[in-house]
Amino acid sequence: MSSLQWLDRPVLEDPVALVAFEGWGDAGESASQAGAEFLNRHEAELIAVIDSDEHFDFQVRRPVIEMDPTGIRSISWPRNEIYHVREAERDLIVILGEEPHYRWKAFTTSLVDALTSLGISRAVTMGSFIGQVAHTLPVPLVGSATRPDTLAIHGLMSSGYEGPTGIVGVLNHALGHSGIDVISVWAAVPHYLSNQEYPPAAEALAVKASELVGVSLDISNLTSATRQFLSTVDSAIEGNTELEEYVERLEQEADDDQGGQLVDEIEKFLHGS
Repeated sequence: MSSLQWLDRPVLEDPVALVAFEGWGDAGESASQAGAEFLNRHEAELIAVIDSDEHFDFQVRRPVIEMDPTGIRSISWPRNEIYHVREAERDLIVILGEEPHYRWKAFTTSLVDALTSLGISRAVTMGSFIGQVAHTLPVPLVGSATRPDTLAIHGLMSSGYEGPTGIVGVLNHALGHSGIDVISVWAAVPHYLSNQEYPPAAEALAVKASELVGVSLDISNLTSATRQFLSTVDSAIEGNTELEEYVERLEQEADDDQGGQLVDEIEKFLHGS
């Protein structure tokens, strides 16, 4: 029995899907924030949810008690939700949530069945990883696809990673086997800034996702957050000779390596080393 519960099942025309998960594979919360921006900037309707009771260990990811302005308490459970974005150039389905603990095969089957029933022909998945990159340079993006030739068209470096994977990798595989065209794009987050939100990667992913799904997106909020964040980081580093030299070394390595080390970094991250 599927753990997916439909709230509405709209009839869509040539829809495309965008997917991001919090947790592992979401360094700097960049992928999840990029996905959420499509909901923040467009009218969106929640059309389906996946029952968290089937897929989460609540001693690892505990529910949270929240209180509204009137003092009424409620419980917020781990969530995986499917939204229909309205009034865009095309029908867009956005899936946001958290990487589950249990029953990954059933979880991905539910999502694949849902997207298939909605007529999805292309899915774009997003992630972010910790890398040896400098915050002073444009955010590097690495991709994989069911049709690898599409990566160069969209300016993405290719990764030949083999090894342990997360829910995004499992879902990519399942979607591809169902006949859905998949492009997965990952942003690199500087390791020395990875213990906090990293707006530059969220902005870069949002821009690329907008291109890949064919839906325009107002990124002014993300751009503003990026500028403020980078200004704060630069101010914090200024005068610290050791950190300044380290960032300069990362910049030089990026110029010399032309992407090879970056691919190694994502592979190390995905491997958990």
